[in-house]
Amino acid sequence: MEQICIVTTVVDARAVADVLAAAAVAGRLAACAQVGGPVDSTYWWESRMETTREWSVRFKTAPDRVEALIDHVRAGHPYEVPEILVTWVESGNPDYSAWLHAQTRL
Repeated sequence: MEQICIVTTVVDARAVADVLAAAAVAGRLAACAQVGGPVDSTYWWESRMETTREWSVRFKTAPDRVEALIDHVRAGHPYEVPEILVTWVESGNPDYSAWLHAQTRL
């Protein structure tokens, strides 16, 4: 199976999540992007605890597309310090992996 990476982020508006997802797939930076939420996130910011309603975006991509995808997310992200996490998938359906790699080629 060819390696798969999942890149995740959260944003403060569904519309922003939808734009990030659609642009990444259209640009072949990700084969698939899923928008979920809303979720309530609690965290420290500027010395106080905050709780914010957010939407998550999970991008499925090939390892050689990760850096360009991260740049894309950073450029379109409304947060000063965006959460951008990369997870390497250890195993899965080889047919899905082949499809994912084919979809991330220009």
